[in-house]
Amino acid sequence: MQVAKFLRLPGCAFALALATTPAIAADYTIDLSHSFIQFRISHLGYSVLNGRFNDFAGTLQWDKAKPAASNIALTIKTASIDSNWAERDKHIRSKDFLEVEKFPDASFKSTKFTGDATAGKLEGELTLHGVTKPVTLDVKAVGEGDDPWGGYRAGFTGTTTLKRGDFGINYNLGPSAETMQFDLFVEGIKKK
Repeated sequence: MQVAKFLRLPGCAFALALATTPAIAADYTIDLSHSFIQFRISHLGYSVLNGRFNDFAGTLQWDKAKPAASNIALTIKTASIDSNWAERDKHIRSKDFLEVEKFPDASFKSTKFTGDATAGKLEGELTLHGVTKPVTLDVKAVGEGDDPWGGYRAGFTGTTTLKRGDFGINYNLGPSAETMQFDLFVEGIKKK
């Protein structure tokens, strides 16, 4: 009887370990045709310049039941900057700003999410212009569900404000352009 009792313990311990193991969120691939990284910055205090990065890739892990287990990783090709004016884009790619030949990639890797399945704060490490700094995005869930092609999708928005100088981008654009806002729109397709 003692032997039978002893043999049952490993099974119980294994079941207990499974029950207490943190859930791993589902993996999603970011759908670039429905995702955007945009920015806004003051132009001399007279107007607002909008732009975007056209080339980026990444992955997302998401579980609506356990949002704290969620994370995102993005790699952005800095030369894909698009401000709707070719000459300005050429200048932004130069050593005055992004130095795309020296720093061809920027990246963001989340480290912590605090909130619920509808909204929260996403903390992470942003590497831009060769400098890595912690940033926090205000994140909102847009929605999720089945798509018409047999897949499952989830979409989110995120916003943060950065100081250019924190990343070594110090070209003088006037005091109103020291900060810039970044808006992230992500739609992920659940991996099968």
